[in-house]
Amino acid sequence: MGRRRKWEKYRSLGCAPFWRRDPGYPAISLASSLLRRPLSATPVAAASFSECWAAGSRVRLLQAVDTEHTVDSVEWCPLEGCRHLLACGTYQLRKPEDQPADPESKSGLDVDEPQIRLGRLYLYSFNEDSSPCPLVEVQRRDTSAILDMKWCHIAVAGHALLGVADASGSIELLRLVRSENSYTLQPFSRFALGKQCLALSLDWSTGKAGRASDQPLKIISSDSSGQLHLLQAYQAGPGMQAVGTWQAHHFEAWAAAFDYWQTEVVYSGGDDGLLKGWDTRTPGTSVFTSRRHSMGVCSIQSSPHCENILATGSYDEHVLLWDTRSMKQPLADMPMQGGVWRLKWHPFHCHLLLAACMHGGFTIFNCQKAIEENQEAFPVTPSYTLPSSLVYGADWSWLYFRRLPQTHPSFCLGSSPGSDPGAKTADAVYTLKVAAQSPAPCFERLADADGEGGTKHQSGGKLKTPLQPFAEDKNGSQLQASGIKICDCDHYLEAANFDISLLATCSFYDHVLHLWKWESS
Repeated sequence: MGRRRKWEKYRSLGCAPFWRRDPGYPAISLASSLLRRPLSATPVAAASFSECWAAGSRVRLLQAVDTEHTVDSVEWCPLEGCRHLLACGTYQLRKPEDQPADPESKSGLDVDEPQIRLGRLYLYSFNEDSSPCPLVEVQRRDTSAILDMKWCHIAVAGHALLGVADASGSIELLRLVRSENSYTLQPFSRFALGKQCLALSLDWSTGKAGRASDQPLKIISSDSSGQLHLLQAYQAGPGMQAVGTWQAHHFEAWAAAFDYWQTEVVYSGGDDGLLKGWDTRTPGTSVFTSRRHSMGVCSIQSSPHCENILATGSYDEHVLLWDTRSMKQPLADMPMQGGVWRLKWHPFHCHLLLAACMHGGFTIFNCQKAIEENQEAFPVTPSYTLPSSLVYGADWSWLYFRRLPQTHPSFCLGSSPGSDPGAKTADAVYTLKVAAQSPAPCFERLADADGEGGTKHQSGGKLKTPLQPFAEDKNGSQLQASGIKICDCDHYLEAANFDISLLATCSFYDHVLHLWKWESS
């Protein structure tokens, strides 16, 4: 099948890959038109999926936040003491103000005219005192359009670091700075990958626990010209240096990722439909090339829990699970209902895999049988679709739930803004209780005074699509449960209940960040 025909399906759905509308991101025209609608006219969710059961598990929508721009990336901070922080990146394509879009154009854009790629980075705090809307915006920062983000898994020079791949063709590192009452992400260092390219993805070499202290801190990135860039970040202070750059794909290199168990090895996926492995000590020739995916490979993640396990996703609507010791055939082939833009292994549950599947919503897979018995993996949730949207970003929260004895005092011991990231403190425990609403724009599921279920924006305007309130909503809290606490450090891992998890997704058409609670029975 020719490259043009491969993408025909996605063109018709309005979700063609980046360069079909603009060398920057898909689905821009509809997303841009939605931005011009009144907020109350933007649908957020339907009652039919406000609560969903499958294979003994349940997903609940806790909060939906309007990001104003089209949104494509969400990342929870993995460092202890900072795990309540969530970064959200946006990509917005706009015409110059003096060049209004042609109303007769089907796409809403004239591809011959220059476009402006705008981005915004949001930082949210999962706030223990705001259970109706637990995500509270603590910072917004206008940037170049953001295509990917990753937190470093270790503190660098005493700070948490967020790496950002943007449309200016740069990798920027932002350090998390704690003030008396809040957090901010501040510029730390920047590295330009090249001229006239977009930075499409990045990954840190720190994804696996137990990293040696003398191991170099590395970043692998990919760009729109098909190149990979290996960078080394200085651990004592700001700065990055190039270690190597090489041509990996004939077209866009959508994804690049480390093998967390052998960080000299990296993987890449491109618009040419190829999955490749590389030894960065001799990067000129690939270690392997797989043509198992039939369309562009756009998501890759090495398992941080199981050595030799790799997950890949593609526009061909399949997730493949690999044993990297034998790349001829995958361990499992999991069909999706949309192109797989991101894959995320659960930070603690070693067999759970979260997939962001564009127009197919998101799905959670249990891969235990595939890994241990060479059988097919099975979904623990159905494809969880959102109307008129494309799910591009998804991530598990590193916060976890633990059950306390009945005699435990009912008070909160929250991590303070001044706590050191990475410090194993016993006071980073969150208890959720009823309090004031979040100042961040959000949609919340509450019952009206007359008992009618509906979805209200924080400002009070009612949305067209109602959501049925859950039983716990009627009591004023969506997460509160007897003897359940949320923890921000590893001190209580032995008492953790991994059958309950928080996760975030972001959808492109309707520019909404979603917070979910997943429960398995």
